[in-house]
Amino acid sequence: MSKIEIIPFEEKYTQEIVELILSIQRDEFHIDLTVDDQPDLLKIKKEYIESGGNFWIALFDDHVIGTIALVKLKNQKGAIKKMFVSKSFRGEKQIGKKLLETLIAYCQNHNYNQIYLGTVEVLKAAQKFYKKNGFKQIEKEEMPKDYHLMAVDTVFFMKII
Repeated sequence: MSKIEIIPFEEKYTQEIVELILSIQRDEFHIDLTVDDQPDLLKIKKEYIESGGNFWIALFDDHVIGTIALVKLKNQKGAIKKMFVSKSFRGEKQIGKKLLETLIAYCQNHNYNQIYLGTVEVLKAAQKFYKKNGFKQIEKEEMPKDYHLMAVDTVFFMKII
């Protein structure tokens, strides 16, 4: 029986990460983004890990089925980025929940006190997921000044840790 595991980012999975994220954005949700719009995807170690955050991947049979990233912000705050789970692994398998729990545990161990995220209006299931996991919807103006806003993000959340 194959098992699902959550591991810290490894360079060898970069192409699979890019393919997973772009396919979900473009093919599933018709959000017209390319890798050029998200250059961080080709520089995960530099953009997330070396800057004080982190990046995790969910694997099934050594293939990427999910991702989540943490960006370190000022004043013990963090931002969730790049949370994606392959459609066939959503729901009862709780991959998203496991990825989020991994990120929150990291935040607790590294003295973060709040985490933020932005998402897209069309991603209703994502919004429901965040609310179910203790996030509060906030206005764009309430986001930290050092949070990097994506042009496509229109719905914002915050959670106190």
